[in-house]
Amino acid sequence: MAPQAPPLSPAVAMNLALAVVASSNAPLLLLDRSLTVIAASGSFCRAFQIESDNVADRPLASLGKGEWDVPQLTGLLNATASGFTEVKDYEMELVREGRGNRALVLNATKLDYADEGNVRLILAVVDVTDARIAEKFKNDLLKDKEVLLQELHHRVANSLQIIASVLMQSARKVQSDETRSHLFDAHQRVMSVASLQKQLAASQLGDVELRPYLSALCESIGASMIRDRNQLSLEVNVDDGITTADTSVSLGLIVTELVINALKHAFPQDRKGKILVAYQGHTPNWTLSVTDDGVGMSTGSDTAKPGLGTSIVQALAKQLGASITVAAADPGTKVSIMYARAPALVSQSPVFGEAV
Repeated sequence: MAPQAPPLSPAVAMNLALAVVASSNAPLLLLDRSLTVIAASGSFCRAFQIESDNVADRPLASLGKGEWDVPQLTGLLNATASGFTEVKDYEMELVREGRGNRALVLNATKLDYADEGNVRLILAVVDVTDARIAEKFKNDLLKDKEVLLQELHHRVANSLQIIASVLMQSARKVQSDETRSHLFDAHQRVMSVASLQKQLAASQLGDVELRPYLSALCESIGASMIRDRNQLSLEVNVDDGITTADTSVSLGLIVTELVINALKHAFPQDRKGKILVAYQGHTPNWTLSVTDDGVGMSTGSDTAKPGLGTSIVQALAKQLGASITVAAADPGTKVSIMYARAPALVSQSPVFGEAV
């Protein structure tokens, strides 16, 4: 074990402390036991407009126009000089007469050397006024942005409700069954977008927790499209995954299209059944699936060509860099959207369901 270096003599320690203060680019004060200034760095004098020739041998509380006479700071420095504590990241506002106040962060420590009769303190001062102003400005901007976003969400929600209402009224008036069917489809898609918008507005900014998000989305879809919950059920099995707002929009639209597709085509002639929406994430990979226990996929030459719903899902999966697989669920159909770290092409699996 290496021998410990002998403690510095008082004279050497004092000279070293004075050299540190004199060469510091940061505001520093060297104080004695009574909190009288022994030396101040030039940066301290410049920062707080104090004459450098008029600092030494003055009590800290008398510097400037007395703005450093802060009882709490004095108490902390006295406790530090007695060895009971240290001043760490103490924040205070320096109130200066006739000049702007400054936000300061102070740190003080007792110098450790052999001469206990001559206590010395190093007080470091950091002016964080500009940083605090910038932080407040940023926070104010974020608050303004949140207010504007909420206003935007409100206007979008109102607009979607108006569009949905117009589509429903038009569907009830037209004579053509085909036109009525298209209008009902358009109404359902507008309502699904409205539900997505509602959930995203509730989550506000930042990442989205998928379990409550997809659960609320499916609850909204079920409420608007499932007349008899004893006949058809829509269940959700989602882990604790979190994703970005942009990705959540795509996932929500995919779920909406797949669930609507299953509700329209998997259970003909009032067939009973269940649809399960599932999500499992293993960062950074994830799998989203929609499974029904309905009549299954169409086969043979009469299989419908891809419709709007299919095209939407394929486009969204491609945008996410995910692949699509469609498989028989025995009974029913399972559509899976899988994302892996390696870029994946959209699968050319059989088209799910009928054209939508």
